[in-house]
Amino acid sequence: MQPAPSKTYCASRLATRRRNAVEVRIGGSAVGGSNPIRIQSMTTSDTQDVAATVRQCVDLAGAGCEIVRVTAPNVAAAACLREIRSRFSAAGFAHVPLVADIHFLPQAAMEAVEHVEKIRINPGNYADKKKFAVKDYSDSDYGRELDRLHQIFSPLVLRCKELGRSLRIGANHGSLSDRIMNRYGDSPLGMVESALEFVRICESHGFHDLVLSMKSSNPKIVIQAYRLLVSRMDAVHRAYPLHLGVTEAGDGEDGRIKSAIGIGALLLDGLGDTIRVSLTEDSVREIPVARALAEKAMALWEGGAGAAPASPDDGVNPFAYNRRNCVSAPLGQHSEAGPKQPPRVIVSLGPPAAGSADTVTTLYQSRDLGDTPAEGILFRIGNVAQIDSIPPVVPASLVLDLDATIGAAELFAAAPRLPENTILARRFSGSEALMLANLAQLTRERRLILAVDIGAADFARLSPVLQALGDERIIISDSNFRNPATQAAHALGAYRSLVAEMRRIGFRAPLWLRASEANSILHEESFPSRLLEASIFAGGLLCDGLGDILSVESERDARRALLLAYNVLQGAGARISKTEYVACPSCGRTLFDLQSTTQRIKAMTGHLKGVKIAIMGCIVNGPGEMADADFGYVGGAPGKINLYVGKDCVKFNLPETEADSHLEALIRAHGKWTDPRPVS
Repeated sequence: MQPAPSKTYCASRLATRRRNAVEVRIGGSAVGGSNPIRIQSMTTSDTQDVAATVRQCVDLAGAGCEIVRVTAPNVAAAACLREIRSRFSAAGFAHVPLVADIHFLPQAAMEAVEHVEKIRINPGNYADKKKFAVKDYSDSDYGRELDRLHQIFSPLVLRCKELGRSLRIGANHGSLSDRIMNRYGDSPLGMVESALEFVRICESHGFHDLVLSMKSSNPKIVIQAYRLLVSRMDAVHRAYPLHLGVTEAGDGEDGRIKSAIGIGALLLDGLGDTIRVSLTEDSVREIPVARALAEKAMALWEGGAGAAPASPDDGVNPFAYNRRNCVSAPLGQHSEAGPKQPPRVIVSLGPPAAGSADTVTTLYQSRDLGDTPAEGILFRIGNVAQIDSIPPVVPASLVLDLDATIGAAELFAAAPRLPENTILARRFSGSEALMLANLAQLTRERRLILAVDIGAADFARLSPVLQALGDERIIISDSNFRNPATQAAHALGAYRSLVAEMRRIGFRAPLWLRASEANSILHEESFPSRLLEASIFAGGLLCDGLGDILSVESERDARRALLLAYNVLQGAGARISKTEYVACPSCGRTLFDLQSTTQRIKAMTGHLKGVKIAIMGCIVNGPGEMADADFGYVGGAPGKINLYVGKDCVKFNLPETEADSHLEALIRAHGKWTDPRPVS
């Protein structure tokens, strides 16, 4: 049975208050406690190439990486860590801890612990081989397995305690042991139990210098697993620091979006002490993204030390995904928004102007937009005269964001000129009961839609009016949470409060997520910052099952904002509009050039909407992370590729030069290949 959300977690739902983790020393650094969020990354060179690995360590530290991880796939590689540590220190980075990344081989861990400040072990494969075996474990069988773990793991724990090293127990969704899979399933609960088995062994030896992580390529799983872990630890364990990350996030915009959704949503829950953004790119490129996420969180945490507001009853299960149930509302002439539909996408063009018609046409007819058209076109309307300048937007829905100075009488006069199901969006204060009632009457008489843009406190004041009106042909949003009356410190908290107020009175209107500049954490206008802001805000809510419409409101580049909205939806698993990739970030275990291979496979398969392809450098997490992928391309040996269908390997040790054609043939054989559309 899953526990109720912990007090720590509940307290951070509105105003981000940092979870009070214990401090753990890692060499000359520390995580948890009052320390800032520490930034991590990992080398990708062959660890036995000492010179290359030291160069990468120096490059990462120079870019701002505060903890550097190096893989130790065998004892020989682990022994090289002595020289790597020595040369790295001699280069002026004695204060930057090194972490040995261990999978499968306790012997490698026992060698590595002699040379570096921290050991990362994966509880899914430290003492187990994954065979996807199905077995019904009795309690006595399970107990014997735990005794075996204790015997295998205890020597490392005792040596860490003796030398003053720290340990990260890093559970990966893709590499849970068969023991865990058979008892708890391929689930966040299984990830948590996998880590806690090893935590209990550490505690039995009085060893507490631990950092914990729960990683997956699926941001939903990441968020749920960390929340569940915190609830378990708050109940029976110490508050160990958390290392956050979304593994196998991929590259480019998609990798940044997935990382920002999983990491950012947790940081806004107040959770996280050290982070790594895992990109299939040069490792130094991970650092600015991680730094930006950390700075956004710490800016909120600085003001969140006071008393926590009460947790809103928003109906969200923090440990399992369920989409919020609501009524449906028409969206233009051809679609609707609601629980049986994917979240719809609106794009903002600002005030109607010369050239608006061409822009509108481009946004829903351009062939290169494919499955990502604008489903709603938003114009900001400062006066009713501007309505006559609006170009036709069929088949998209017309959305008018009305200035609060426009009166009800003016709108009644202009309404006959509007297409049916036009959305009238207006910001409401708690004192505008009459205006709300008048506009609701107008929209229902003329078969329009009213988007009530409102904060939670004002919604509460107007709830008698809203309850009397009912939720038919109404949409709810909050484009600007920065209202002195709200307790929310960020837009996610504001929307949670708003949903809680709707839930209190049984109001089931669709929810419009408006990723506006006013809903950002830090007011930065660059596109990279907007990408992270939209991902944290909208992605975090979507992963909690909240959101029926999404708009990323950047009028500087409407087309880019439109594509960003679709990419956020895909990153959150809320709507699939293109091929989905799971791609690991590379490390010293990688058996081929991940970056060039990923780009090559994307070029070959990028037109296969809804097909999920995993590109994995080695077998460590491959089969598990590919469990929900359609196809997998995995390094099996130097120059050799294994191809998977789901978690089943169907082609072994293909020459790398032939693997691409075999992958295409495999996709064709399973009926998932379509030829790309010709370029016009």
